[in-house]
Amino acid sequence: MTDAPEITVSRNDERGRYEIHLDDTVAGFTEFIVDREGRLVFPHTQVDPAFSGRGLAKILVSRALTDVAARAETVVPVCPYIVKFLHSNTIEGLDVHWRPTADEAGSAAIDAAER
Repeated sequence: MTDAPEITVSRNDERGRYEIHLDDTVAGFTEFIVDREGRLVFPHTQVDPAFSGRGLAKILVSRALTDVAARAETVVPVCPYIVKFLHSNTIEGLDVHWRPTADEAGSAAIDAAER
């Protein structure tokens, strides 16, 4: 019988990402970029195919966003996985800045042009 690997998530500010580790192996990451307002824009999440099917993306994103909330930082979700996650999960205390959809941005531009 083998022991299950220890799963940890850590913030790597040098690389601008949160990483999920199975024991000492980086199995995936979710990237962030700090924008001009100091918000964390999350554009991409990736889990190594060798580790797929284990629910690691959900663990990674959940723990990363929980850490962001604990730090009182604001998230701008761009990554489709994070957008979907946030539409079906709540992270207590998380400040989310939603970007307008293409329809909303188009409507705002039309409204401004008509003024």
